[in-house]
Amino acid sequence: MARGGINKALVHKARQTLLARGEHPSIDAVRVELGNTGSKTTIHRYLRELEASESARPVQEVTLGQELGELVAQLAARLEEEAQRAVAPEREALARERVEYQQQLAEAAARIRQLEADNAALSGQLQAARAACTEEQQLRHQAQIEGARLLQAGEDLAARLADRDAQVVSLEQKHQHAREALEHYRTASKEQREQEQRRHEAQVQQLQVELRQLQQTLIVKQDELTRLNRDNERLVTEARQLRRDMAGREADLERQASACAGLREQLGLAEAGKALLQSRVEDLQGELARQVEGMTLQARQTEALQASLIEMAAQLRLAAAQATGERTEPRGAEGEATGDVPAAGSSAEAAAEARDDSAS
Repeated sequence: MARGGINKALVHKARQTLLARGEHPSIDAVRVELGNTGSKTTIHRYLRELEASESARPVQEVTLGQELGELVAQLAARLEEEAQRAVAPEREALARERVEYQQQLAEAAARIRQLEADNAALSGQLQAARAACTEEQQLRHQAQIEGARLLQAGEDLAARLADRDAQVVSLEQKHQHAREALEHYRTASKEQREQEQRRHEAQVQQLQVELRQLQQTLIVKQDELTRLNRDNERLVTEARQLRRDMAGREADLERQASACAGLREQLGLAEAGKALLQSRVEDLQGELARQVEGMTLQARQTEALQASLIEMAAQLRLAAAQATGERTEPRGAEGEATGDVPAAGSSAEAAAEARDDSAS
């Protein structure tokens, strides 16, 4: 069957055109002349019919060369047709393979684009993980610095508490010296105050009451000192706990460096621990301020007591001088009292030093 537009007349016209140009009217030449249309089998059949119709015409003298040429052309056309038939399945298989190869190539290109997109996403995730690791290392360094600062602050606080303990001991010693000096003065002036004892008994009792109050105050201060020592021990314990917490946090940070999956959770824990440390530092600073306030109040009370002791000693000396009227022994008593005054003055100087330390 001829394809659309191919018939015997067109094949005859193409054959005549080729013969007119002096070319051999083979199947391929006729097909090219027809515009590469039509089946080679149909073209071959039309050519044979045309050759048969021409052979049925009155026989003209034909040379042997022409007959051989026509026979060779027919054989060549048949060979070409058989070759085309044999090669047609292979061409169809090659076309199918080419289509399959193009499909595979398109799929491979799509796969490559997908892999490139996945690679870009993984690269972004890797950069984010590296940035998170860097930030976590910076936070760890800051936490270490903060821990070292807190440890140094705890040591400084312990040293200041030790200084306060030494100052309290010094105050107690000075107070003991004052009491011993007062007892010595009372013993030395006992004979001189026997006649005036009834009149000054109320004053002596008042002095004893104040001394007892001073002793009670000293007991209270000793209790406060004990409490400060306990607070110091508690602070030392908290510092050790902070060290243990820092060691645990460093272990956590090392585990976080090896596994970046839990960075956000560990970061929240680190921030919470930091907030807790800050609150503890604020509590310690408040407590230290209260302790300094108490020491300042204690120094003021000690100065007031020392001033009252000096005033009472002066009143006793004046009363003894008025009662006896003697100059020699009162002068000795005044000398002893005068020897007591420097002790009170040194106590006032110690209290002033305590106030300066508290203010610093």
